[in-house]
Formats: sequence, C-alpha cells, structure tokens
Amino acid sequence: MATHAYIMKAKKSFGQHFLNSEDIALRISNSLIRTDATNAVLEVGPGKGVLSKYLLQKDIEYVAVEADRDMVNYLEFYYEEIRGKVILDDFLKVDLSQVFDGRSFSLIGNFPYNISSQILIKLIEYRAFIPEMVGMFQKELAERVIAPPGNKTYGVISVLVQAYYSGEYLFSVNPGSFTPPPKVKSAVIRLERKDNEELDCDPDLFRIVVKTAFGKRRKMLRNTIKSLVADDQALKDSFFDQRPERLSLEDFIELTKFVEANKKY
Repeated sequence: MATHAYIMKAKKSFGQHFLNSEDIALRISNSLIRTDATNAVLEVGPGKGVLSKYLLQKDIEYVAVEADRDMVNYLEFYYEEIRGKVILDDFLKVDLSQVFDGRSFSLIGNFPYNISSQILIKLIEYRAFIPEMVGMFQKELAERVIAPPGNKTYGVISVLVQAYYSGEYLFSVNPGSFTPPPKVKSAVIRLERKDNEELDCDPDLFRIVVKTAFGKRRKMLRNTIKSLVADDQALKDSFFDQRPERLSLEDFIELTKFVEANKKY
C-alpha cells in the first residue's frame, strides 16, 4: 500500500498521454481474443498502469516494455504484482523473439503516437511470434491501417500490414480520455495474423515496390514503377494506367513478381 503520493507528469520526449478512463482501459483489455492460444501478453508503454491492472487480473503471462525509468518506478510503487515484469528498454530495440523464450504472444498497448508506425513495422517483422495485436493509435493512422483499396487513406502502411494481418476497427476514443489530452482523436483496432503469413513473392522487393508506387500516389504506376524496371516498354499494358490506391494486395504481389522478372539490377 502506497503511503504517500507519487507524482508523475507526462513527458513530451516520450510522447506520453496517460489514459485516464477506466471504461476504455477495460474495453481494450477485453478486446484480446486469442490469449487462450498464446497465454502470453506483451504490453507496450504501460504508462500509469490503467490498462496494465486489468491485464494483470487475467490468467495470462504478462510482460511490459517501458522506456521511461521514472514510469517503471511509478508502476512498481503502485502495483506490487507488476514488479519484475517490466522490461526497461525502448520497445523498438527489444528482440521480441526472446521476451517469452521464443513462444507466441499477443501484443497490446496505448501506443506512443510518435513511434506508432514503427511499432507496426516491428509487428510485421516479428509476425511469426505475434498472432494478434490490439492497440490504440491516432485515429487517422488506425483508419489508414485497415483502409481498403480505393479509400483515400489507403497507402503504404495499409498494404504492408494487410499483407500479413486482417484488421478491425473496434472503437474511437476522445481526447478527454487522456491526461494531458492529445490534439487528435484516437482509435483502437485489432489485427489478427492471416493463416498464410508468407507472401507469394520476394517480401523485401514487395516492400520496395509498395513504397515506390505510393511515393507519388497521384501518378500512374507507369511513371513510378519505371524506376525499378529495365525497359519502359514492359509497362505498356493498361494495368499500369492505374494509380496505387486502386491496387489490391493481390495486385501488389503480382506487380512485385513483374518487377522481379523485369528489374534493372
């Protein structure tokens, strides 16, 4: 039991906005649906523990990653059950294959908005260990992640994530649910890994093709992809009249195969 108050203010350098809504925290914790399969949950950026305490009540193996030493001290001051379960480190530098000794786990968190895109890229990198993710993002990014082809927000992160995960928009969160309130709205999404977690093409080239295509998203593929192919004449097909936001995941896979067969180097 704490005998005196432990004051903790949000630090801009860590992009901290502390969730203060118990209802939202409970909803997020209950949004995990595959913990029976993994029995292990990794929380990113637990902050003041509003979400952590609900996760700690579950019959799971719990670990958190927190980059702020003061925040770890705060958590251990107020939550005895979290002691020894927090890794003091930058999540982006952690070898996720070692956190649960090579076992699969669910990923969850009110993700720091300043590194949330990088968290998604890391999720993809370690997809073999992460069958499910539930996360709070800036609403704009959350919508982008699950946007379908043809949507104005459909872009690089949409294609890269959807190559390996199916996404679902769960609910929106207003700025007033945080201290201090962010200047943007937030949203919680759930991603579930697809059964076939490998692409039918070179994954590294796939990433290059997607990023190149969206590099100038208002231009036709013919004008963007030509930088990757040896002969412009190979781009005469009407398929290359399209802009990248019209292409499905399958289209990008086929485009990657085409580039591989016709690449410059």
